[in-house]
Order: sequence, then structure tokens, then C-alpha cells
Amino acid sequence: MIFGEVFEQFVASCPVCVMFRALMDHMFSPAKLDALFHRVAKKHYERELLFSTLVDLVTQVVTRSSKSVHAAYVKARARISVSIRALYDKLDHVEPCTSRAMVQHSAAQASELIDLTDGCCEPLIKGYRVRILDGNHLGKTEHRLAVLRGTSAGALPGQSLVMLDPQRMVIEDVIPCEDGHAQERLLLTEILPTIRPRDLVIDDRNFCTLAFLFGLMARKAYFITRQHGRMPWTPLGEPRFVGRTETGQVYEQDVELRHPATGEPKRVRRVTVKLKKPTRDGDKEIYLLTNLPASRVSAVKVAELYRKRWTLEAAFNELTLHLRCELNTLGYPKAPLFAFCVAACCYNLLAAIKGALRGVHGEEVLKNKVSDYFLTDEINGHYRGMMVPLPPAKWEVFQTMTTKAMAAQLKRWARCVDLENYPKHPRGPKKPQRNRPNAQFQHVSTWKLLEERRQKKRSKPKPVGAGA
Repeated sequence: MIFGEVFEQFVASCPVCVMFRALMDHMFSPAKLDALFHRVAKKHYERELLFSTLVDLVTQVVTRSSKSVHAAYVKARARISVSIRALYDKLDHVEPCTSRAMVQHSAAQASELIDLTDGCCEPLIKGYRVRILDGNHLGKTEHRLAVLRGTSAGALPGQSLVMLDPQRMVIEDVIPCEDGHAQERLLLTEILPTIRPRDLVIDDRNFCTLAFLFGLMARKAYFITRQHGRMPWTPLGEPRFVGRTETGQVYEQDVELRHPATGEPKRVRRVTVKLKKPTRDGDKEIYLLTNLPASRVSAVKVAELYRKRWTLEAAFNELTLHLRCELNTLGYPKAPLFAFCVAACCYNLLAAIKGALRGVHGEEVLKNKVSDYFLTDEINGHYRGMMVPLPPAKWEVFQTMTTKAMAAQLKRWARCVDLENYPKHPRGPKKPQRNRPNAQFQHVSTWKLLEERRQKKRSKPKPVGAGA
């Protein structure tokens, strides 16, 4: 009992909660977070309120240990010297680049721990580093800002592009955008610099642009993307039947794409899947474009890999249901985007925990018998009570622990976990839904309204004699 009798009692009764808090101190120690802030922040600054304090307070809300930012502030007011108004002002000014760097930091730390605990999943395809890309729009916020009180439309606080590593189940990168109405494609230019040779990017048709596909090929990377309806292409042969998947028949043909600026031609494959059942949008066929070599990856395998895109949808579901990634009380776009990134970091902490469990109990056991709901429910239910006899000072030993030692400790705790406490209950086949008329919702972009207000203030003439 190297950490004391009380600590070991919590290890026995709620080991996942203990692992989560220990990882919080190891991966997000105040020294690491504040150093990251000083390295990345451009205009934002620290004085009395540290960036690490902001992360700590929002983490309590994201993990549902506190009901709101204000409730978390009240509990921690003895160690926070600023007012609640100053706290909200800091949240409203966290720069997107800082939020993104925080997610990248958590992904790097979690990935290293997962590798050391032998917790990686089986690769989707050998010889390639697979990445799944998708966009996420945050839900509408309350109309607390003055610019929103004159409209009944839903206020969109922003959106983001998210990149998932499916082998480690880690959110590797988040590209935040304050404008909820902006085209997701505009953010792709920030994704390309992160791509390495032999990366395989799987994405949806929203990202199927010639500029992005040629950008990937220029970096000697690969793609599987659903073809956008307006994508220009030239057939180089007739579609030929090549096999079947669970969802339908697969056809393949060679096509030619041309660079939008230079006209340079590239030969790629177009895979058609004639579905047994139409999609929810009514599509009976889907078309996939890929530059993977046919000699190594068959068209049937391409179709199966594209279905793995839903892995990221499952991650979004976990962020929304098991964690709390959307704080609708935060109106200024930077604040809810920061909260979403904190939720992504907590998701990566859970990924490290699940990696340790996979390393000890096996991938199939964790996938088929362990419920993410019960894992997060243990954290939500026990965290506040655990921190009473074990205050933050008791956890500081994990802040200076090496990554190798932390991985070994996670595996020791993972052996103590009784997986019967986290049972998964697979649902049966879905029943066909009745056709319902789509409700028409109107939304506005909070960022655009704020920009319009700023422009009006700048263009407003000064009164006579002002500044004299």
C-alpha cells in the first residue's frame, strides 16, 4: 500500500476514478499546462488566474462533477483570487490555437501511455497510419448575450474539425472555428500540415475537394473519401463487379482527376457500393474515391474501411452523452470551443485508461463486454467524494512520475479492475422508423453577430469634442 490505506480503499472500490485523477495530474499538471499556454498563446495572457486553473474548473463540468462553471468556481473560491466575472472573461478569450494545442498535448501523452501498456487496437490496415476526419457543430447556446436577445433563432457558438486515431482511439487533433456558419472545407488547409507520408485519411463527402485530395497526394498520403456530387472526374473505363460486402455489391473503375490550378492529371479508383438498403438520405448507391494501390488494397476492403468512419461518430456520441462537451450557458464562441477541447482531452484520458485495460484484459473483452457508460458513470459519481479524503496535494506524486512508471502503474491498477462492474448490454436490431416531417430550424452564427456589432462600433462617428 505505497499510497496509504485510504488511497488503496479507493483503488479497490473505484479504480477507474483513481486512474482518471492520477492521469489528470500526470498529463495535465499545472506546470505542463502553463508552459503550454506561454508557448502557444498569442494575445491572451496570465496574471492572477492561471490557464491550468481554467482547465481544472472546466474539467469538473465536463466530467459532470460540477453542474456549471459557477458551481465549480464556488467550490474552489478559496484558492482563486479573482471574481467570477473575471473568470468568465478569461474563458471568453481563450484563443482557438491554445485549445487546439491542449488537445494535441493530451493526444501525444495518451498515445505514448497506450503504446507502453500494450493497449493498441488491431490496425485497420497494415502499412498505413489511418486517420478518420469529420466535422462537429456545437449545439445552440442560451440567448444570454445582448446580440442574441433580439432573435429567436438558435445561436451557434462554433464548430471544429476532429481527427481520430482509430488504432489508439485517441482524438489526435481538433481545428476549432468560431463561425458556426463557415464551410468545413475552409479548415482543411490547417489539416494538411499535420499529414505524413503513408497516412490514410478516411472522410466524408463534405471534404471531397480537388485541392484537398491533391494536397494529400503531394504529401505522399492516401485517402478514402465519399465522392461529392459536384466533383469533376473523367471515367477511364466501365465499372466492373469485384465482390460483395455486408451492405451490398461492390463495383470498381479507374477515373481521372485534374489539379484545380495546374490541370495535372491523377489516376485514382472509383468504388461504387450498390446498397441492400438505402441510406437515411435515400441514397441507393455510394461512390468512394481512393488512391490506394489496387495491388495491395482491394475495392471490397476500401468499402469496408470507409464504414469505419462511424468510429468517430461513436466518439462524438461519447463526448455528448458520457461527457459534457457542449456547455450551452457559454455564449462567446471561444469559451464553448475551449470546453469542447477540454472534453476531447478527457476523452483522451479515458482512452489511456481503456488502453491499459486492453493491455491487461484483451481487446475483444473490452470491446464486447465493457460499457463506456459505466466507466464514465464511476468517475461522475465518485470523483467529488474521493477528493475529500484525498485532496489535490495527495496526487502531486503523479505530476513528476515518468511516462514509463505511469504506464506500469496503470497496468497494476488495471489488474484490480472487476470488469463485471461495467457490463455492456448490446442492443438488438433497430426497428424501422416511421417517416416524420423534418422540422425547420433557423440558426444564426454568434461570431457573425459579434463581428457586426464590432464593425458598427468602429464606424460610429465620435461626438463633437471627444478626445479634446
